[in-house]
Amino acid sequence: MNRPITILPGRHLRARMHHVWMFLSLALVILMPVILGIGLYVKSTMLFEGHTFRELLTSSDWRPLSGKFGFLPFITSSVWVTFLSLLIAGPICLLTAINLTQYAKPWVLKMMHPVIDILAGIPSVVYGVWGILVIVPFISRRVAPFFGVESSGYTILAGAIVLAVMIIPFVLNILIDVFKTIPDELKEASLSLGASKWQTIKKVLARKAVPGIISALGLGVSRAFGETIAVLMVVGNVTKIPSGVFQPGYPLPALIANNYGEMLSIPLYDSALMLAALILFVVVLLFNFVSRIAIVQMEKATT
Repeated sequence: MNRPITILPGRHLRARMHHVWMFLSLALVILMPVILGIGLYVKSTMLFEGHTFRELLTSSDWRPLSGKFGFLPFITSSVWVTFLSLLIAGPICLLTAINLTQYAKPWVLKMMHPVIDILAGIPSVVYGVWGILVIVPFISRRVAPFFGVESSGYTILAGAIVLAVMIIPFVLNILIDVFKTIPDELKEASLSLGASKWQTIKKVLARKAVPGIISALGLGVSRAFGETIAVLMVVGNVTKIPSGVFQPGYPLPALIANNYGEMLSIPLYDSALMLAALILFVVVLLFNFVSRIAIVQMEKATT
């Protein structure tokens, strides 16, 4: 004879409490971007009293003491550095991930994991010092003269190279996991039909990994767009729209880091820096949103 199971009242209370705190944790995570965005917007509203948003984004006139706040040089420099670093790091990470997961011996991959973790854990200021000691002189003495350009070395290209080295561990780790999660049956089926190993990688595995590749590159862009110290140390920090990779730049994060502490006493300047942080925040959110849409569309196309 089965006896009815009796649930003690205390268990109901504990279960409800667990449900409540888990729900509150989820709500906090969801609301954090909203809270950050609202806070930055409120702090930057003072700047909108005498300037339109379009004027602030499209003007290149940056003279804070005269009330001129044109963010175009900083936005342009951020775009230059970010996407040039992705052009450098993307192919390196993709080819390295393919080599480690498809060609190299298992012990090579095991050896590379701690190396990648060490690279990811190095402070950004160390990368910046390395950029000053190695990359900047190399560009000034070798790369720029090769192209017939005279440069101090503190350029968009220097910032992009340092930034590319910094984002390689993050992108590479994701790409390795992406290729490792592809079912072996796809590879075996392609090889059994007579395809070569490279044809299998290019036509089957890479196509299957497209959503993961987009996700990895999207994370790399988000990481690169907000990087501050290392880029600040090698990019030149000149308030001017760069016309090429051998020109100095001034990305948005460098603007905030260079001026925030000493300019708190000037309310309008403080509001301008908060608007710079808001622009940075919105751009990263939009790029992540677009990347997510692309991933979903790619997943639908490959299924």
